[in-house]
Amino acid sequence: MKISPLTRWHPAVIWSTWFWSGLSPKAPGTMGSLAALPVGYVIFLYFGPIVLAVATVFVFFSGWWSCHIYVRETGTSDPGEVVIDEVAGLWIALLVTGGDLILTLAAFLFFRLFDIWKPWPIRWLDHHVKGAFGVMIDDILAGIFAAAAVLLLAQLAFFKIN
Repeated sequence: MKISPLTRWHPAVIWSTWFWSGLSPKAPGTMGSLAALPVGYVIFLYFGPIVLAVATVFVFFSGWWSCHIYVRETGTSDPGEVVIDEVAGLWIALLVTGGDLILTLAAFLFFRLFDIWKPWPIRWLDHHVKGAFGVMIDDILAGIFAAAAVLLLAQLAFFKIN
């Protein structure tokens, strides 16, 4: 790994680590997801799913930018402390919860399950798509899988999603 000119205060570090939550020594992906959860939930509750979707697209593209800088400057390929990908993936899963607290918790749990387990094709993307886009894209798919699981749970448990 090369020595990086990045500091904790560099915008790419702050954003890539989701305001340093990814710097947690234990379970940085889970910590980043936990840090993203209340922000996504509040956006959904107060501004609605369309604004959360727009915010998710913004996080994806700005995360791609910050990841590019982070991996280039640190010489790493998919550093654990980079959790902006978890933010975008989790927010995708939150889009289908209707703001329901139980479904929001389920979205978090399903997202972490798919992000850690990485079933096909998430695992394929994780292993074959490199660079900043590769960092981001497998979590986007994990978020889509989690959203599908939340919708299935809602149907099976007779939740009414607004």
